[in-house]
Amino acid sequence: MKNRYLETEKAVGKVLCHDMTQIVKGEYKGPRFKKGHVIREEDVPVLLSMGKHHISLLELEPDELHEEEAGLRIAKAVRGAGLVIKGPSEGRFDLFAEQAGVLKIDARTLLRINRIPQIAVVTLHNHTPVKEGERVAGAKVVPLVIKEKFVNRVERHAEKAFPVISIAPFKKVKVGGVITGREVCEERIADGFGPVLRDKAAAFGLEEPALTYVGDEKKKICRAILDHLENGCELILVTGGMSVDPDDVTPAGIRMTGAKIIRYGAPVMPGVMFLMAYKGSIPIIGVPGCAMYADTTILDLLLPRLLAGEKISADEIVRFGHGGLCRSCAECVYPNCALGKG
Repeated sequence: MKNRYLETEKAVGKVLCHDMTQIVKGEYKGPRFKKGHVIREEDVPVLLSMGKHHISLLELEPDELHEEEAGLRIAKAVRGAGLVIKGPSEGRFDLFAEQAGVLKIDARTLLRINRIPQIAVVTLHNHTPVKEGERVAGAKVVPLVIKEKFVNRVERHAEKAFPVISIAPFKKVKVGGVITGREVCEERIADGFGPVLRDKAAAFGLEEPALTYVGDEKKKICRAILDHLENGCELILVTGGMSVDPDDVTPAGIRMTGAKIIRYGAPVMPGVMFLMAYKGSIPIIGVPGCAMYADTTILDLLLPRLLAGEKISADEIVRFGHGGLCRSCAECVYPNCALGKG
């Protein structure tokens, strides 16, 4: 790269080769002058106030790339399904979700890419549920000009592991709910689980779950689950009866259906008394009682992934132990927090 500098006062009429960032503490940070801007007399004092006493004039060598060309190539290399590229802004290209779903990151390949000199690809956490139009990643190179060989390395890594970043869209599944507890069936207490299940389904644009109320008999729990399966439900949520008390027989009722229990108990608080099972390909969840009163539990960590078509393993559940302790904030901001993202 042949890099010439002009004093800012002598650069009037020259064209900027990159964005000029202005920072006003507590008010603003962004490009004050964009790439391609022709410097005017009135721009000079503004540039000087930004600390820009010299202006770069670049001539690229054959093996070099400008930051914007490099950033765009990197963004295209790591982009998978469900993402759109926007930019540049200060040399950065961003990836936005085209649809609501779960963000999927190949973290190992991402690490390899970021180990390449002068490369920065930044994402939200893997498995984060995202909304349509949400920014999920950004790609940028550190210098104004970069050797093309570094971008080539990014592209080779990304091609081998494609996709590095993608969105698994939520599916419109039919949900069945089984509300256990004799005290609820006999109307000794109000049903606290039904409204929770309705709200969870509505948050993903699903139809209201079909609910069945049973007591504390494992045969009735089993029958209710099987009825939901016969009626085409693609996800079953069984609430209550998940503790170690003698009357809590939900795990036994789920097992009686012939479902395979993947994991009973999870290292997440709240949500330790959680059960994950599968009847064929249909997930059956034993929902712990904490889901009635806690804003966010293990159900909220796994439900988005299940609705995106992911099959959950026991290993996936036990990994929540690192980062699975909820801080019980006064105002819940999940998923914009660290819960379940160890």
